[in-house]
Amino acid sequence: MSKFATVTTQPFAHPEPNTTSSHELSHDNDASSTSWRRSPRSHARKLGHRLSTRHGWFGDYNFGALCLPRLLPWKSDSKLNVGAAESPFYGVHDDLPIAVAAICGFQHALAMLGGLITPPMIIASSLNLSGETSAYLISASLITSGIISAVQQSAIPLPFGRQLGTGLLSVVGTSFTTLSVTTSIFTNLYAEGICPLNPDGSRAACSDAYGYLLGTAAVCALLEILLSLLPIRVLKRIFTPIVTGSVVFFIGAKLIGESAIVSFGGGSSCHGTGKLCMGTDHRAYLWGDAHYLGLGFLAFMTVVVTEIFGSPAMRNASIAIGLLFPLVVAGPLGYISSAPIEAAKPITFLWVETFKLRVYGPAVLPLLAVYISLMMECIGDVTATSEVSRVEVDGEAYDRRIGGGVLVDGLAGVFSALFTVPPLSVFAQNNGVIAITKCANIQAGRWCSFWLILFGIIGKLAGCVRAIPQPVLGGVLMILFGSIAVSGIKVLQNVTFTRRNRFILALSFAFGFGTLLVDDLFDELFTYHGGNKALKGFLDSIVIVISTPFLISAIVGMIANGVLPMDEEDRELQRMRDAPARRAQSSSDEKLSA
Repeated sequence: MSKFATVTTQPFAHPEPNTTSSHELSHDNDASSTSWRRSPRSHARKLGHRLSTRHGWFGDYNFGALCLPRLLPWKSDSKLNVGAAESPFYGVHDDLPIAVAAICGFQHALAMLGGLITPPMIIASSLNLSGETSAYLISASLITSGIISAVQQSAIPLPFGRQLGTGLLSVVGTSFTTLSVTTSIFTNLYAEGICPLNPDGSRAACSDAYGYLLGTAAVCALLEILLSLLPIRVLKRIFTPIVTGSVVFFIGAKLIGESAIVSFGGGSSCHGTGKLCMGTDHRAYLWGDAHYLGLGFLAFMTVVVTEIFGSPAMRNASIAIGLLFPLVVAGPLGYISSAPIEAAKPITFLWVETFKLRVYGPAVLPLLAVYISLMMECIGDVTATSEVSRVEVDGEAYDRRIGGGVLVDGLAGVFSALFTVPPLSVFAQNNGVIAITKCANIQAGRWCSFWLILFGIIGKLAGCVRAIPQPVLGGVLMILFGSIAVSGIKVLQNVTFTRRNRFILALSFAFGFGTLLVDDLFDELFTYHGGNKALKGFLDSIVIVISTPFLISAIVGMIANGVLPMDEEDRELQRMRDAPARRAQSSSDEKLSA
């Protein structure tokens, strides 16, 4: 059975290996088509039975296994592990009790929460947006993620044997990959005078920059839509695990240095300025002050302790707990301001605030590369979801799921911009939730979408999120982004380190680490100072691409992989990887001839 490397820029992805035999696999497409053929009377009778019986509400699910903490986590024969083994596995289209669906969906929503609120908070901070606008971006991110997740979980038939969506419990959220290039894009916009500066040289609020990001992202998303039409085997040849692994690793590494550590010390507004960090009047210190570091370390250790002693439900929500528990200390000590909560609206929805959508030329090439990275991430994450959901990971059904997932991923880039949200991507940490809860059912995914939309509509929730002190956010982000880097290392585990592969990885790492450690390496590469704005924008876009660690690493890796000849050892590995695809194609041809 062929396996795809799990590619993810989302943290806490624990895709379980597919340990089931072939006869145990759930044929989700057949189940889905059967459900469509049921009569309305049959659906009504089934719904009435579920609503009127205890089994229809709760089933035989072992809630204790999900909720009991690990008091002795180092004991291998813990009762928690025994209880978890007794819980039934709910397949993609099995009949799922209503309460179990709602609770498992809530677990998925909590697992996503930390990842969903972080990108809009970082972007709003980079552009110095108002508190009301920042709260809106958080709410819009939650609502849009819920809507697009519902679409991704569908399997709407399309012409030519294709489908829209994966048909699995796949969830979608605001992508961290985009953050890796937004820093350079926003810096360019301020340097060119498109965004204003304050008299002291610091950045003023610039909502136009956000509009440039959304407009350019919507146009560039068309590339991923086109790539979804290519055969999966072609994409696998171009984007090898060496390329995808190094890309994901450098995304995490760059975000740790540019965002997590900066927030840990007090925030980007005071980093390197010598000024007091913004906070409450009596809790403002210089960046890196021991007060901030202590608060950040408390958040960091909260996540660690939750991972050690928490129940499966708590560990799924460890990021959310890491953000909330330190507030018990930060609130009484005066680190929390009530202004963001007061500025947020009680109820909100999409388009309460709008932005002028424009295309920024220098951002086109970097964002095209971002969407290629999102496509690689989507393929790996959908494969991991297929494995943990106990459905096929090769053959025609698998190819349809991958194609449908990448198509929705590309369409999400267009519609998310129209919904005033940065690009979205498939989240992978929810594969860990599926493995722990033993629930891969679509109904749980729909409940997850419902919870996310509800969280977004409650505007005060976004205000509460904005009130979280920067050091608390930084302490959690260190683990969040560190997990992204580890995901890249896990992808590289799938690489057989032949001499050729080691050399390709060495070339990728050389430029990736070089631009990561010396970020101004290519600042003076082009010295054009003429009046041709189109040419200047093109040159600026090249500098952004080659100055971004994960992009230059991917470019070098793909070129080296295409140029360096294969040894006999590499050819043999290639034949072994292609064997399952050839067998599947041969089986398909035999069916057609019969």
